[in-house]
Amino acid sequence: MNFSPKLAGALAIAAVTIPAVAGAVTFLDTLNLVNTVLNAVIPMLITLALIYFFWGLIQYIGSGDESKEKARDIMIYGILSLFVMVSVWGIIRLLQSTFKVTSTDPIIPKAIQLQGTSF
Repeated sequence: MNFSPKLAGALAIAAVTIPAVAGAVTFLDTLNLVNTVLNAVIPMLITLALIYFFWGLIQYIGSGDESKEKARDIMIYGILSLFVMVSVWGIIRLLQSTFKVTSTDPIIPKAIQLQGTSF
């Protein structure tokens, strides 16, 4: 069976939108689900980057001169990926504290709010 990325994307979009169309889930529930998934994935990605760095370090220590260049590149990519992920995370936290937004309260523009209820 051929499982294409387009089919996977279509199934993912359908899994999120069909309950919303049926009225079983609100838009905020969908945002909450995405937030929960992202909060679970980010620490895993940081852990993988750290493991990747240590894998390069182990290769660098245990290798001869010919493969030290490749191990050094692995360590550099691991450090860069850690730096980017933690920096973006820090910038998001800075913006949240600047604009007084908590991670549990979504920002809903006033145009979307309907008579005390949210979209």
